[in-house]
Amino acid sequence: MTALPAPTGVLVHTGSYTPDTGGEGVGLAALRLDPETGGVAVDAALPAIPVSGASFLAAHPSGEVVYSTNESETGTVSAFAQRADGTLTPVGSPLSSGGANPCHLSVHPGGRWLLTANYGSDGVPGTVGVHRLDADGFPVELTDVAVHKGSGPVAGRQEGSHAHQVITDPAGRFVLAVDLGADTVFGYRLDTASGTLEQVAANRLRAGSGPRHLAFAPGGELAWMADELSSSVTGLRYDPAACTFTEVSTVPATTAADVPNQPAGIVASPCGRYVWVANRGAETVAAFRVSGDALQPIAETPSGGAWPRGLDLVAGHLLVANQHSGTVAALRILDDGALDQAAPSAAIPSVVCTLAL
Repeated sequence: MTALPAPTGVLVHTGSYTPDTGGEGVGLAALRLDPETGGVAVDAALPAIPVSGASFLAAHPSGEVVYSTNESETGTVSAFAQRADGTLTPVGSPLSSGGANPCHLSVHPGGRWLLTANYGSDGVPGTVGVHRLDADGFPVELTDVAVHKGSGPVAGRQEGSHAHQVITDPAGRFVLAVDLGADTVFGYRLDTASGTLEQVAANRLRAGSGPRHLAFAPGGELAWMADELSSSVTGLRYDPAACTFTEVSTVPATTAADVPNQPAGIVASPCGRYVWVANRGAETVAAFRVSGDALQPIAETPSGGAWPRGLDLVAGHLLVANQHSGTVAALRILDDGALDQAAPSAAIPSVVCTLAL
């Protein structure tokens, strides 16, 4: 990793695959984004932290704790105290994530529970783990593990369930777990006294679509799903009282027809007018305009590297973590929702996610 003089600007933590998890990264490293120029550079003042398989990051609402998945067959999650200057310090030992290959996590509203999606592996189903957080936001115990059941028609990817994302719905009522292997969004009610999950819904989506990540539009009644296996984006109407989804539209994730493509990260704009999707294969970020319940393509922009996985919206830019090229690019959001890269990418080997604070 080449450390460049870091511009003043927004602090961005990055997570990467490490040699023990098939990558070349260090785990956690810090960048600075200059919102004026779109420049991104490694922050040489903040030391990199060795963290095995740091494939997704999340922060406590206080901003004083950062969490990382440790993606491996013996999955764990790690916590770090964050000082005012952005320095991270490991706290305690990694705790079991409640399954194999944890790939996503989020904090339940109120900051008392950490939710983790475990992808699973061959013969090991996807699961959702719940950790109790203490008064400082540090995980202290695994309180429940929900095991997903289901499969899909795509050979080699859908023989069993594969949880890929877990979030709380915008109303704060239900926990939603997106399962790529089962073509399903599972809905749970979290008991906030015991930390246990009660399944209330299993929303079966289009067979073989391979839903990966979900992004809600403002208001919480319309959502957009990045479909990894069908290379599409699906519009969904959400009933926040019943925890049910209804498919209302589908659009191709990319116009590129000559390469296999797997959508990854997806972001909906706070204004509700645009949606952006990272395309692994086409090596682009596609911009869409929202028109009712459907999406209209605006343009596709090179991702600033190869195999764009994570997207993060910050300071008028989309940060793109390009795994295979080991680069993080800042794409400026233009007035019409299209994207443009005005400054060079930053080098972070095997980077897969960013967390802007």
